[in-house]
Order: sequence, then structure tokens, then C-alpha cells
Amino acid sequence: MNLLVKFNLILLLVFCGALIPAGIVSSKTMQRNAREQVLANARIMMETAQAVRSYTVNQVKPLVEYQLAEKFIPQTVPAYSATEIFAYLRQTNPEYAYKEATLNPTNPRDRTVEWEADIVNAFRNDEKKKEIVGERDTPQGRSLYLSHPIQIKDAKCLTCHSTPEAAPASMIKMYGANNGFGWKLNEVIGAQLVSVPMSVPLKMAEDAMRALITSLLVIFVFTLVVMNLLLHFIVVRPIRRLARTADEVSLGNFEAEDVAISGKDEVAMLASSFSRMKISLKKAISMLEEGN
Repeated sequence: MNLLVKFNLILLLVFCGALIPAGIVSSKTMQRNAREQVLANARIMMETAQAVRSYTVNQVKPLVEYQLAEKFIPQTVPAYSATEIFAYLRQTNPEYAYKEATLNPTNPRDRTVEWEADIVNAFRNDEKKKEIVGERDTPQGRSLYLSHPIQIKDAKCLTCHSTPEAAPASMIKMYGANNGFGWKLNEVIGAQLVSVPMSVPLKMAEDAMRALITSLLVIFVFTLVVMNLLLHFIVVRPIRRLARTADEVSLGNFEAEDVAISGKDEVAMLASSFSRMKISLKKAISMLEEGN
């Protein structure tokens, strides 16, 4: 096994030995970063939905409020507007899902299911809690969710949700008088929920990990080629020349060409020492021949 092969094997073993633990640590880090990135996107979407709610209450509803006595307009309901806007947003981000899960909603589509009710109750039991992040199993696989409480902070909301008598007749006609009433100011009545499959951050982490491994492999191959070239020209080739000269001298050819290597490194010192040894050996043999 020649020197270059040994060098390449050692470098390969060192690279693999360093890559395995680095890959494990990097994979976990990238999964964590991908998860945080998905949650950051979800928070932006949540804030967008909240902005739509505020816009609907403060600017849209006052413009058409006089019509509500005769015809109920769902677009004036903050939850309806936010949900519809998110539906348009899903056309470019289909993996994200949004729901305004409410314990006692006017619109049946907003009613909480069991796990959503647990989140709403967690907000109701702890007023200081402003965000819940978690994972849950679904028929489609594991899902990541982000939730914020829906709290009645504007007395305007109670116009439609305090008692059936105070609500617009058109709303009662559309949804009935049994749901969406009895809300109180500052009460947590539901939760905004953004859900996304765990496959999304995992794929992001896998893509990032694949790009990292590819980059490291390219760097390793480039480094290996450069190191092999340097080793060949600086070490291997001069040593081979020295070996050929040594073979010729061992066969009695003291006129073999000296190997001249410039510099002050170990290979240059070896070549210089070998030249002096050849001269000394030649003189010693000449003295022995003259003595005979």
C-alpha cells in the first residue's frame, strides 16, 4: 500500500468519524430550527387574522350596520372574515390550516372539538397564558399547532352575543337564538388555531441537512484532490526519485544523478543528507579499493 493510499484512507476515516456526530447534532438543530420557522410563519398568519378581525369590527361593520336589521351580512363578523381571508391564503400555503375554535359559536363551523376545547379551557383557567404550542396525532399524521386566546375586549362584540334580544333580527333568523349568546366582556370564548403537518418542518430539516451534507462532500472531495496533488509533488515524487537513486547507488552506480530539492523542509533535508551519504560512501569505497 503506497503512501497516497494510506493518506487517503486516513483522511477518509477522519472525515467519516467527524461527519457522523456532526450529522447527528446538525440534524437535531435543523429540525428544531425548521420547527421554529414554521411556528414563526404561523404567528405571522395569526397576526394577519387578528388584524382582519380588528379591521372588520372597526371599519367594515359600521358601514353596513344599518342593513343588519333586514339582512344579516356574515362578512361583518370578525371570525367569518378572518376564516375566509385565511382560506384565500391557503391557496398558496395549503399546508397551513386556520380555525377560530369557539365553545359557544354563532356559526356551527366554529364549534370546538374535544382537543380544541381543552386548549380553550387552558386559556380560560390561566389568564396570563397567551400562547400554546403543541403536537397531536391526526389520521393524516402528526400535526403541529399554535394557538392564541380569543378574548372579548371590545364591547361592540356584545351587541350580537350578549342576549338574543339585543342581537340583530337578521342574525337570529339565519343562525337561531340558541347559539353564540351569553358572552361577557374580557371573557375567553375561544382560541385561534393554526395547524400544520409535522411533515412540513421535517421536510425542511431534511432538505437543509441534504444541502449541508452535499456541501461537506464537495468540500471534502476538493480538499482531498488538492491534498493529493500537494502530497504527490511535495513528498511522493521527490521520495520516489530518491528511492531510484538509492537503488542505483546500491548497485554500484555512484554516478547516479543527485536529487536536488529546494527548500528547508524535511524532504529537502533528506535529499541533502542522501547526497552527502552518497559522496561519503563513494570516497570510502575508493579508499578501500586503493588500499587493496
